Amino acid sequence: MEMDKSSVIYDLVIIGAGPAGYVAAQEASAKGMKTALVEKRELGGTCLNRGCIPTKTILHSAELFAQMKSCEQLGISAKNVTCDMARIQERKEEVLEQLRAGIAMLMKKGKVDVYYGTATIAGPHEVTVRTEDAKNAVVLSTDKILIATGSVPSVPPIPGSHLPGVVTSDELLAKKELYPRLTIIGGGVIGMEFASIYSALGCQVTVIEFLDRILANMDKEISQNLKMILKKRGVDIHTGAKVEEILESPGGLICRYREKDTQRTEESDGILVAAGRKVSTDGLFAPEVKVAMERGRILVNAYGQTSVPNIYAAGDVTPGIQLAHAASAEAVNAVAHMVRAKNSEAEGTAAFLQGQEPGERSGKTGAESNGLADAMHMDVIPSCVYTSPEIGCVGLTQEEAKSKNIDVIVKKYPMSANGKSVLTRQERGFIKVVAEKEGGRILGAQMMCARATDMISEFGTAIANGLTLKQMAGVIRPHPSFSEGISEAVK
Repeated sequence: MEMDKSSVIYDLVIIGAGPAGYVAAQEASAKGMKTALVEKRELGGTCLNRGCIPTKTILHSAELFAQMKSCEQLGISAKNVTCDMARIQERKEEVLEQLRAGIAMLMKKGKVDVYYGTATIAGPHEVTVRTEDAKNAVVLSTDKILIATGSVPSVPPIPGSHLPGVVTSDELLAKKELYPRLTIIGGGVIGMEFASIYSALGCQVTVIEFLDRILANMDKEISQNLKMILKKRGVDIHTGAKVEEILESPGGLICRYREKDTQRTEESDGILVAAGRKVSTDGLFAPEVKVAMERGRILVNAYGQTSVPNIYAAGDVTPGIQLAHAASAEAVNAVAHMVRAKNSEAEGTAAFLQGQEPGERSGKTGAESNGLADAMHMDVIPSCVYTSPEIGCVGLTQEEAKSKNIDVIVKKYPMSANGKSVLTRQERGFIKVVAEKEGGRILGAQMMCARATDMISEFGTAIANGLTLKQMAGVIRPHPSFSEGISEAVK
């Protein structure tokens, strides 16, 4: 293999062009750093190409289809409404292409050099990029490296998981025909969003979840409400159930599982394995390059530094919550630290941001604790589920506050009393707010209603700035609107 030794020297080489990578490239170039971005597939990473955006694009079509089938209740006649999955996929690709082009334009505008190929960290200041056919390679010399390689779907070692028709979210998002009967293994966010899509498109859906409830990491009331709503739509949900094997049958596929002490089977045309994601680091490090890791994830400190100080990491490849917006925020913080470090060195400052050692932590910290004035608040990260109704959560739940021995009051408002919810025929939903009993400082919020994923940011801002129930109640919100529910909840 011929290797190009005449590589350009960079201030920063970023590996991975997902929400962490391309945002870091924007930040770094805007701060005057000569930046290179390496991506082995497409700009935008998993989120844009095989995750957030394609899922929500298809979900939008599915929900519109479901609404049109019942639009006579709104005084609209639309007979013989059908869906064309192939055309839905075409529309999805149009959206992805438009957004990819937007990122490419941003990289060009910021004078970021984009390399397509597989990156290997050959040394603390050296990254080798090989093209897909492995015939060519280029060596990039750099002061700093940011790892943003993300994650890929995880498939548990279930016998039969290799059979045709057993897919991950990657394959299901690209499928141009529907499975009339779909079994979903996993009741987390990915599983619930696909359950919403397929049920809205008129398919038979069964969910098998190992834990005692779906969306187990969220407020219990959200889990219970969503299960009731999906059951009403015909989705069959089994919790506390362990999948034992997958078999072929004349009618399709059989999923054999044990629910409590009873062995059951479910026949379907396709099986989605939605059992979480694993980090993507295969082939990333040369044998002589070693960074501290734990359970496959790269350990970083509050600034995103690994155990090799000039190598940083952000996003799914590090411990903590796996969300696109969290990855972007971590990338912003990492770049801010790189710039601060460079400026401190130029000024001859001996003591620079004293704190944790690189690679020391296995979680994320807040903006104030990492000593960077322009850092993002990593202790206030909203989590969203794009089912119908939408789900948005931020901060502490009532159960989490109790486990921390914090005395709280809980305010709750049923959205069935909200005018906008009634006139748009929304399903049952609610807004719940958790606040300190003394003083009323807001600690968390859980929303399950239309536009929850947009409105939850209002509570994120409140938590980050220490606002109280009284302060939020003093804000005038428009009528009629879904956001009026916030006013009612905080009162």
